[in-house]
Amino acid sequence: MVGRRRHPVGRVSDLTVATGIVAALQERLEPAAVVTEQTDVVPFVMDWWGRTRGDALCVVLPRSTEDVATTLALCHENAVPIYPQGGNTSVCLGAIPPERSGGIVLNLKRMDVVLDVNPSGNVMTVQAGCLLANVQAAARDADRLFPLSLGAEGSCQIGGNVATNAGGTGVLRYGNMRDLVLGLEVVLPDGRIWNGLRTLRKDNTGYDLKNLFIGAEGTLGVITAAVLKLFPRQPNVITALIALPEIAGAIAVGAELGAAFPSELTALELLSSSQLRLVARHISGVVCPLNLESPWFLLIEIASVMPCEVLGERLTDHLGTMSGAALVTDAVIATNERQQTALWHIRHSVTEANRTEGMGLSHDIAVPVFAVPSFLHAAGDAVGRMFPTAEIVVVGHLGDGNLHYNVMFSHAAWARVPDQAMTKREVNRILYDLAAAHRGTFSAEHGIGALHVQEMARYKDSVELDLMRGFKRQLDPRNIMNPHRVLPLSLA
Repeated sequence: MVGRRRHPVGRVSDLTVATGIVAALQERLEPAAVVTEQTDVVPFVMDWWGRTRGDALCVVLPRSTEDVATTLALCHENAVPIYPQGGNTSVCLGAIPPERSGGIVLNLKRMDVVLDVNPSGNVMTVQAGCLLANVQAAARDADRLFPLSLGAEGSCQIGGNVATNAGGTGVLRYGNMRDLVLGLEVVLPDGRIWNGLRTLRKDNTGYDLKNLFIGAEGTLGVITAAVLKLFPRQPNVITALIALPEIAGAIAVGAELGAAFPSELTALELLSSSQLRLVARHISGVVCPLNLESPWFLLIEIASVMPCEVLGERLTDHLGTMSGAALVTDAVIATNERQQTALWHIRHSVTEANRTEGMGLSHDIAVPVFAVPSFLHAAGDAVGRMFPTAEIVVVGHLGDGNLHYNVMFSHAAWARVPDQAMTKREVNRILYDLAAAHRGTFSAEHGIGALHVQEMARYKDSVELDLMRGFKRQLDPRNIMNPHRVLPLSLA
């Protein structure tokens, strides 16, 4: 034990404990693994949006699972909070410690080894610090596909993807992160290592423990490695951007395409014309190939073993039929990889465009697919009445009902808002109540983090919360793992 033992909840304020834990970590880990210089610590305690900055006693950069176990065992013994961190791309402040945290940041970026790729078994095993883009590349080198695709794939880490149950643009065909994981290795809060790195597709021997940690956002343990599902690569891909006259038609178009390409439709992304305008305005080199007078657009991708010429002809025929039914007003089909990349660049640039435009009150909402038009009409009416100067900007995964609903204010307009905190709360309440009324959720793929803890208290069933608290108490009785995240009440 280092210094004086303290109560398991709350922050380390005892200078002896704080100084002692850093010294103990420096003694037991290699020098490069413990970062204490404040200028070097700062990048790990600021979120990438620049919204908040916390602090930490130090940043630990482990090289191995054993390093993580050593770190957690020391922190557990001394009740020192641990804030696990991947690529720090969270939009919910789930990986940033608060001010005066009295804890450490545990960033896994040095645990970035692809341990095994088995194309015959369609599995790969990777350390948690591997960048998503590198995992995709390793699968591609083995002529396989790892289908998780995110705008942050060049900087997010696979451990963070698992811990937040990331979604992305491929959920329609392949599912979210939970559907792509076969096994995990996890270091528990007391330093014990659970080796669940199994490649089995069937294992009916008791509780499925890995699903406790997927989506738990580091509150139950630290994911150090994962076994991931791979898929055959589809050699031929076509991408199209479709203009729609109304949102109700988007559901019909999606259903038609799903029926026409039941095993080939991989993406069905919804974009408002306001979103496309912001991307064209702020992202260099982006030109929308369609007239932006249409209020809604769908970006679709179809992947198959069939030749692109055949896919293109089939898609053209279906679009022609839908155009005749007044469901589609215009469309462009990418005929080569350069054009496909240009269309996807539009989609993946929305976050940067919105951040450049001004203050976006962003919401990660999901409702049943059939309820998307009703929700969007109700939300537009309600927000428009209360905030007539705001612009509604929507981008979403239409195939699973996940809508990123942004209420945008220019920087100048936001500066004139007299009570910004109250405005945020009012917008949130309007949209989350509407999502709940449509049997949806306030968080579809971004998680809870520190931003949505109060929404958990308001919208989650009390039995669900009790079960979650029970798991937390059992695995982390000292409440050191990412405290004050996810659950609305700390441990008693």
